[in-house]
Amino acid sequence: MVKHQPLQVYEKQVFVSFVTGIYGCRWKRYQRSQDDSSRWECTWFVILCSSFLLLLFWAYFWLVAQNDFNEFNWLVYNRSGEWRDETIPILASTTVGFSYITFLLILALFHISLGQQLNLYWVHKIGVLATLLTTISGVISVDDIWGDEWDILLLSLQSTAPFLHIGALVTVTAISWLVAGYVVRRERSNFQVMMLLIYMVILLAVYLAPLTFTCPCIMDRHSLRPRPEIIGRRGAPMLAPENTMVSFNRALQYGSSSLEADITISVDGVPFLMRDRTLKRTTDVRKVFPVRQYDDASFFNWTEIRSLNAGQWFLESDPYWTVGSLTARDRSRIGNQTVCSLVEMLRLVARANGSALLNVRRPPPEHPRYRSWFMDTLWAVQKAGITQKRVRTVTWTPDTDRGRVRGLLQTANEKLSVEEMRQRGITSLTLHYSKASHKDLQEYLANNVSVTVYPVNEGWLYSILWCSGVPSVSSDAPQVLRKVPYPIWLMSRKAYDFIWITSDLVSFAVVVGIFSFQKWRMRGMQNYNPEQIMLSAVARRSSREVNIMKEKLIFSELNNGLSSTEELCLYPENGYATYTHGELSH
Repeated sequence: MVKHQPLQVYEKQVFVSFVTGIYGCRWKRYQRSQDDSSRWECTWFVILCSSFLLLLFWAYFWLVAQNDFNEFNWLVYNRSGEWRDETIPILASTTVGFSYITFLLILALFHISLGQQLNLYWVHKIGVLATLLTTISGVISVDDIWGDEWDILLLSLQSTAPFLHIGALVTVTAISWLVAGYVVRRERSNFQVMMLLIYMVILLAVYLAPLTFTCPCIMDRHSLRPRPEIIGRRGAPMLAPENTMVSFNRALQYGSSSLEADITISVDGVPFLMRDRTLKRTTDVRKVFPVRQYDDASFFNWTEIRSLNAGQWFLESDPYWTVGSLTARDRSRIGNQTVCSLVEMLRLVARANGSALLNVRRPPPEHPRYRSWFMDTLWAVQKAGITQKRVRTVTWTPDTDRGRVRGLLQTANEKLSVEEMRQRGITSLTLHYSKASHKDLQEYLANNVSVTVYPVNEGWLYSILWCSGVPSVSSDAPQVLRKVPYPIWLMSRKAYDFIWITSDLVSFAVVVGIFSFQKWRMRGMQNYNPEQIMLSAVARRSSREVNIMKEKLIFSELNNGLSSTEELCLYPENGYATYTHGELSH
């Protein structure tokens, strides 16, 4: 009776060497193992998966937060005093970190699918920890500086949830191959049962997730309201310096029906356009009045303000990476811009037969125009020759001043109930998109309240608000919204229900098929009789595509040893060798 171990035939495993070499620096065959991974390496795999999920969340946040990059840079400027595009290093580091962690995770999953032992190289462990800690510090910093921006995540799901659901379905369906391969092993353990239960819970949650979706664009096409009007917020500040005549003209050219501006009152009572508290960022005040560059803009008189250049900063800093697309004539016009007065802006609106939305900043108490600022603004409106009903004003405070301004349409920039609006004589609202829920918008529209939502700079957000019935939006990028003649996606409830139910059923069928196949495959391996193996070796070929290593041929005697008639043959030309009476012949 002969007891033998199958002859091992080794072939070049380039792919396995690549996977194990990059992941664990195990390039040689003898460095690899198919034993179960240690708990320490399993812990690192969990850390790797956690880093991937956190970076996925982080990358998605910055993807949808593109709508507010201008607001983020402005907040950073108010803290640091220097204007820089802080989103560039954040996006660059996020892209590098996400690509690196995703690549390592893919290699880890290949290890599992190939049955290789996990052994993350120490350099990668340092890289994973550094990426994880950097991302966590980034999340904490954003929460401190820009905490209100987290609201955009829930709002974005109104547009992306149906597509994220399909992606999640594909992912959990693909992972079923690895889960099934692990839980159908002969050995049974509590950990296997726990893994199976966790997977089934996740799978069920993904299947039922569409029941929680609130997507305004899942509606009947015939119920779609007219396209929201676009208000040029400070003109078109991505194409020209904000709050300048060139910027307002660009906004009108790109289809804006109204213009929005920030109003400050000079020390001699002239309303002019300025967003910041100081003149430092958007003018050359540090050159003309270096001692006063940090002074409040309202403490300059109009002659001093008019002497400042309000366009050169745009060409030098290129805040939106658009200067390179400007013609020489456009650059010349921008470079000669001065601070714009309210009268000039309103006259442009009147010629364009549009309307204006004014955000008036009340001067500080020590300002000489502190009590007459609203009259100065009203005087500018009258001087411009524009109908007062085409001018809306925001932030007229306190309410006692609101009643003194007659003829101008008054709007509030805070969320109010319909009853409060009637009591305070307000006819419209200007709300940040994070405060304009779909339910509230429907209530306002049902009570004939005009709502303007700001800032809306991305097509997906514009589409959501369009489907919600918003009559107008305020945008820093009218040139972008002009390219959205129809909601990005729109489908009926019946069509969407059919899509997600069908997708769930297909996924379920694939998962059941994978588990059944893995179980059948494992059962075949368990029923395999080693004594039925015919030892074979690959004959040498001139191409040398396959390297043959005859590593082991072990014989052992059972009972009283081998009989004289027992022999084992292995012929090189046929893949066999011959053993007779304890001798091996070739």
